[in-house]
Amino acid sequence: MAERSLTLMAVHAHPDDEATSTGGVLARYAAEGVTTVLVTCTDGRCGDGPGGVKPGEPGHDPADVVAMRQAELEASAATLKVTHLETLGYADSGMMGWTTNDQPGSFWTTPVAEAAERLADLIRRYQPDVIVTYDENGFYGHPDHIQAHRITMAAVAQTDVPAKVYWTTVPRTAFAEFGRIMKDLGIEWDDPDPSSGQPELGLPDDEITTWVDTRSYGAQKFEALAAHASQTENIFFLQLGQERFTELMGTETFVRVRDTTDAPVPEDDLFAGLR
Repeated sequence: MAERSLTLMAVHAHPDDEATSTGGVLARYAAEGVTTVLVTCTDGRCGDGPGGVKPGEPGHDPADVVAMRQAELEASAATLKVTHLETLGYADSGMMGWTTNDQPGSFWTTPVAEAAERLADLIRRYQPDVIVTYDENGFYGHPDHIQAHRITMAAVAQTDVPAKVYWTTVPRTAFAEFGRIMKDLGIEWDDPDPSSGQPELGLPDDEITTWVDTRSYGAQKFEALAAHASQTENIFFLQLGQERFTELMGTETFVRVRDTTDAPVPEDDLFAGLR
């Protein structure tokens, strides 16, 4: 009997999230023979419509946006050589404070236990060795990212399957570099205001446990993000061009929050201790 391959599961909130923070690891580990499972929790209906039209503006049809973003997600997953794409299909909740947060069927209003059970079914089916999702603030406070974190951690506790669990993050030094590049390109950039009362994004470099070099897969990551070109927040990254994009986004960083391998940190491989 053939030995079961290692398996990585990435749990994301919206179509396009998979490309920005985990596109590199999805492409790299697929190339190394790892089975990759991408779970997308919402349908992206609160994203931009054709021509950049925003929710609530004339011409923004949520059903059309859902269909467009599903096609983009499938194209991105194919580019990253994702083995299995799973969509939970909850309604996109929009940004924190939007009226869409509380609409029936939104991911934000879905009981954690209910959504966690659906994710737990996928965990039991695919038996991932490693699961990746967001931290408790959803990295930047988006309700669907927070909810993805909650259901993932609940499903992990319920199944006790993965050997390792990681949260995506960004080193604070990378934000400084990002600001420098923005200014070099002539784009207005305000440095984060520590007095704003909002949680500071990212982590100090010495708190990051895992640094994965994905530069060799920069072209795939760039192409995967380009598949989501309908979303205007992605346009900046695409304007960088593939080479500069890879320079800026070519190392993906994580915090290891569950581990059964005793692999020492810092580490440069999500599967350290498993192979």
